Amino acid sequence: MSPMLQPARFYTGENDKIRCLLCPRRCLIGEGHTGFCGVRRVEKGELYTENYGFCAALQWDPIEKKPLYHFYPGRQILSVGTYGCNLRCSFCQNWSLVLGRPEADDRRLSPEELLALLQRAGGPDEVVGMAYTYNEPTIWYEYVAETARLLHEHGYRNVLVTNGYISPEPLVELLPYIDAMNIDVKAFNDSFYEQHCRGRRGPVLETVALAAASVHVEVTALLIPTLNDCPEELARLSSWLAGIDPEIPLHFSRYFPQHRMSLPPTSPETMLAAREIALEKLHYVYLGNIEIAGSADTRCPRCGNLLIARSLYQIRMPGLRDNRCLKCGTAINLWPAPPGKRA
Repeated sequence: MSPMLQPARFYTGENDKIRCLLCPRRCLIGEGHTGFCGVRRVEKGELYTENYGFCAALQWDPIEKKPLYHFYPGRQILSVGTYGCNLRCSFCQNWSLVLGRPEADDRRLSPEELLALLQRAGGPDEVVGMAYTYNEPTIWYEYVAETARLLHEHGYRNVLVTNGYISPEPLVELLPYIDAMNIDVKAFNDSFYEQHCRGRRGPVLETVALAAASVHVEVTALLIPTLNDCPEELARLSSWLAGIDPEIPLHFSRYFPQHRMSLPPTSPETMLAAREIALEKLHYVYLGNIEIAGSADTRCPRCGNLLIARSLYQIRMPGLRDNRCLKCGTAINLWPAPPGKRA
């Protein structure tokens, strides 16, 4: 057994194999093999994680890059990622991390070492905390859980940028240590998930609903021409999300050809039309991967007053005081939260 393997959680024995229960795939894994994600391996009849502590990417980012527009706006966050994923999106922007299998072991960092990196940059009042991103962080579960718990003990915040493809039990156990999530809803039709992601839509929608009841949630939808951008589908997406909470920010992201998909980029007209459709149901809708004046700004959902102006991750907040609109006093879904909300 490799000394780098660490015990994994959420599995059960099934005859001479292991059934992994971390995500909805429920992979049945034989001795010496890994599951679909490529990082959870069976050795000597037990399940182990191969990527514990392996940091394939580590850098400081504006929190708006996650994208999170309503969570500590204008602040920096330390972003960390590993390799592997439990979906196979034909348009993946980080496919080299998803499909890569690094051999070197010189990038392993313990949770304590990540904490030390944050502490050198500043305390919780200066530095937001850690974003688990780039690849799919939920398949890094044991490491993320231990790191998030440690950082919370020291006052830092934890952010997941995730495809939402995780089983309810591990998600519920992790949520007390997570402060915010950006969840990809890759389409609002089942055939798209099956054909272009090799997954299912239902578990992702369940993750959004579970997370929104506990932490700050924002949702991203990448619009791909002819595949998931029809007005009827966008209206269904917006209505469903508003049924959970119309305060949830929705980010429509512009698609560009990537990985195995060569369709032309999403048109600006489609992006603008999608925003108008979503704003009929949701209070905050943004456009990403495209520069259209005002499409990244936050306005008061009641009076239209400009609250936060954004340009290339630079922000101004001319219309806010204590998370309320200066013009009409409407409370805005923005963290740090006012007294009485989870901080």
